[in-house]
Amino acid sequence: MPEPVRSLREAEDQLKIEQSKIVSAKGDPFGIVYASFPNPAEDRVCLIIAHGAGGPMYSPFITYFHRGLAQKGYLTVKFNFPYMEARRKIPDKREILEASYRQVIEAVKTSKYHPERIFVGGKSMGGRIASQVVALGLDVEGLFFLGYPLHRPGQPGVLRDEHLYRIERPMLFISGTKDQFARRELLDGVVSKLGNRAEIHWIEGGDHSFNTRQGEDVLLKTYDEALGTLDTWLITHGV
Repeated sequence: MPEPVRSLREAEDQLKIEQSKIVSAKGDPFGIVYASFPNPAEDRVCLIIAHGAGGPMYSPFITYFHRGLAQKGYLTVKFNFPYMEARRKIPDKREILEASYRQVIEAVKTSKYHPERIFVGGKSMGGRIASQVVALGLDVEGLFFLGYPLHRPGQPGVLRDEHLYRIERPMLFISGTKDQFARRELLDGVVSKLGNRAEIHWIEGGDHSFNTRQGEDVLLKTYDEALGTLDTWLITHGV
């Protein structure tokens, strides 16, 4: 049994899960899930993880990071965007996605956990929406991107980077070297322009979901590499 899975299962009885619902401006309910392990620290740090365009918050990818980060002592939050909660295939309009992310942040701030610091991000589209919300003025401690969709596959000439330069908070990009949504030289260029606000960690041979196509054992080790990278980055930023 791969070590990451074993450690998570051994701690399963300690994992505290709390589920609730948020109602969007259009009246559509969508789910939000908190996860935490016993943490003696008084200053609670929260990470909000949004899913990508094609997979819900219950996908193996989101679930791994949601639980794994909780195991490391963080309060972690995942949620479904309204379209995903309603099981629609086409994502909501940008305004609805952004408003939904803002609602989640507000719900977390006013929750019984009262986190001192909040980091936002997610997989692919989820991370991009988080960055757009922050670029529009919402203040958080930092952002993390688990596969940032810099461009559409086969369309490297149209980049989704303009808003990133308006963000003043620290950012961590974790990306596969074979990600069709982010050619390495292009993402390296964006991170370079962002200067000391941004860092990047490359998953060698990984695709948009960090999969190197070498089997489940290697995939779990790759997830653990990304998880450890994010944890180290948080520690270096005073968490």
